[in-house]
Amino acid sequence: MTQTVVFPQAPMGSTLERLDAGTRVVVNDGDGPWSTAKLREATRGADALVAFMTERIDADLLAQCPRLRLVAGALKGTDNIDIGACTRHGVWVTAVPDLLRIPTAELAIGLMIGLARDLREGDSQVRSGQFTGWRPQLYGMGLAGSRVGLVGMGAIGRAIVERLAGFGCRICYHDPNPISPDEPSASLCRKADLETVLATSDIVVTATPLTDRTHHLIGTHALARMPDHALLINPSRGSVVDEQAIAAALANDQLGGYAADVFEMEDLSRTDRPDAIPEALRTHPRTLFAPHLGSAVRENRRQIEHHAVDNVRRVLSGEPPHDAVNQPVDGIGRC
Repeated sequence: MTQTVVFPQAPMGSTLERLDAGTRVVVNDGDGPWSTAKLREATRGADALVAFMTERIDADLLAQCPRLRLVAGALKGTDNIDIGACTRHGVWVTAVPDLLRIPTAELAIGLMIGLARDLREGDSQVRSGQFTGWRPQLYGMGLAGSRVGLVGMGAIGRAIVERLAGFGCRICYHDPNPISPDEPSASLCRKADLETVLATSDIVVTATPLTDRTHHLIGTHALARMPDHALLINPSRGSVVDEQAIAAALANDQLGGYAADVFEMEDLSRTDRPDAIPEALRTHPRTLFAPHLGSAVRENRRQIEHHAVDNVRRVLSGEPPHDAVNQPVDGIGRC
């Protein structure tokens, strides 16, 4: 029987070349993500689905895909995938363990520097044609000697700390699980409670996955604990912060600035997610945004897709995948 693999986002050519000859491939060749109905239709007869963060995989979808054996995530976070429903339906779920760590950390530091040094306003001045030379203006914050607090110290948090080492920052972090003394980042930072991290940091960086516990972790209460000059950087998940609360804090001069690569409207695990970024936040001058570029390094994206497809090949040949985040009820996935 011909096996079918679905790609809701168009993959790189080298990714498709890794599939076994004779595999039927269904690819989204449009400009945007599929609707729920289109994803359902495309996956109905599929054996494997390569999922990106634009797809919501839930029990309703799985019920209509009797042949599905694997959801291969081309992503690190799996909050858009109902892991429990996949497990009950005998469907493996895999994620990419480490390939997003460094590019996301690099982008986080880029957002820190860009916001702290007013690069958005500076770029606008130059592009306006009114710039005629140096003036004493746009005095920002340097990273050297600044106090940086990380909310979360998983792989991405540790990578941020390691890359900040050369900037001379004073770093603390909050995480329920302290990092091992053997980690390279252990000597570069100290553990503290969340209140201390918020109250003592010039720059706060979220580096935590989206869970029930971390949903709106940085909201009105947390923002009130931060110094008025503090900058907030979010490269993790949009709904880790409350965007409306951030907009209000900026409007009331209770926050020095906000930079983000991720937004609440993207979080498909939330049925109540907003439809758009709040206009008051999107248009505020003390903000800096990127369109979810954390993993947008060509070589990393290639490796991420290859990792997902290699798991597709394993499962469709009867082997368990690498980096599974669940154990399907029949133990080997649907055969």
